[in-house]
Amino acid sequence: MSTAWAVIWRLAVVGAVFACMEGVAWFTHKYVMHGLLWVLHADHHHPKHRGLQKNDWFAVFFAAISFILIVAGTLNSFSLSFWVGIGIMAYGMAYFLFHEVIFHRRIRINYRPTTGYVGRLIRAHAAHHRLSHAHDGVSFSFLYPDPRYGAA
Repeated sequence: MSTAWAVIWRLAVVGAVFACMEGVAWFTHKYVMHGLLWVLHADHHHPKHRGLQKNDWFAVFFAAISFILIVAGTLNSFSLSFWVGIGIMAYGMAYFLFHEVIFHRRIRINYRPTTGYVGRLIRAHAAHHRLSHAHDGVSFSFLYPDPRYGAA
């Protein structure tokens, strides 16, 4: 495989994994976080402080999967598992930036858009926090906000 095709293939794998992670996140959020493991997610919906929450264990879980895949791929000549791990990591970074920094402000910044894509993400996630409880709710996605929350 030529170098150009190798780069394209690797970027395609990272992009495909990043896109698929939105589905994994939606499923996990709807059926695991708001289901069997609500006990870990509940403090996120009713935070008493801005410090660590039991909900943060979900991030640790996905970070560990990504780390294991990256290390395994590194030890195997940067095999497919490396690029899958990078895709998971990239999604986790995007999730962290939007969810933890922009929406929940666990790291303080002066950025709070009301229009466009990020404004729609904020409205969708705000609706999720207002209307969702254990075993039910709305707007479980993280980076693909439902169009009903406004134009992107």
